[in-house]
Amino acid sequence: MTIKFGIIGGGVMGEALLSRLINQQIYLPSEILVSEPQAQRRSLLTQQYQIAVTSDNKEVVRAAEVLFLAIKPQVFDSVAAELVEDGVVVEGQLVISIMAGVPLNKLEWAFPGQPVIRAMPNTPATVGAGMTAIAPGNHVQLGHLERAQGIFQAVGEVVEVPETMLDAVTGLSGSGPGYVAILVEALTDGGVAAGLPRAIASGLALQTVLGTAQLLKETGMHPAELKDKVTSPGGTTIAGIAELERLGFRSALIEAVKKAYRRSKELGS
Repeated sequence: MTIKFGIIGGGVMGEALLSRLINQQIYLPSEILVSEPQAQRRSLLTQQYQIAVTSDNKEVVRAAEVLFLAIKPQVFDSVAAELVEDGVVVEGQLVISIMAGVPLNKLEWAFPGQPVIRAMPNTPATVGAGMTAIAPGNHVQLGHLERAQGIFQAVGEVVEVPETMLDAVTGLSGSGPGYVAILVEALTDGGVAAGLPRAIASGLALQTVLGTAQLLKETGMHPAELKDKVTSPGGTTIAGIAELERLGFRSALIEAVKKAYRRSKELGS
């Protein structure tokens, strides 16, 4: 059977995507080929998903209709040099990269004349709740965009942005799960410090973050409006918010996004 979806890099994000694509029957296991350097990892992917695996990147490039690059940006130069040296190009093949900081012009150098799309998903994609921003290259047509959107909709929501915004996307939604994880951990520790058992504090913190996000999304309410609704004069919430403001909580998050944004730009330079 024809290989319709090829992945170079069988790590966490690559596995998250292929598992959802198979689960939603967008691709059959027999239509997927993954290149992965670690033998143990190849064995795990084969056993778990009944897909074909290889250690040869060129085999995936030659076979796949859609090529998905899920490797670390630091190793892209060596992988690209290998492909360029051997002239491995498949005409009309859609190339999708999730490498942070690797620009479209660099990707199009490695895959000349090919439709190339840069994408920035985040780790909630592993449970189908991801947020992915995509930016099209010079040779991308509407059909390519629709295909990429269909792939990433398997793991969450998708938005199209110009490439100039992708570093900012990386700083916000790409790195954001790390910030939220610290928030949940800190809320839990605060509950423990106030006398709650850790298991109860953890459950309260998790559901509070999840429920607040769901409320904001479903109602379209501005976060400031929700904040105002839950703060009564002289009450507990405004006391807590005042302390957050005193300690620079809001500024710390803003600066974290900006710092991650700058680091993403450095990776691409």
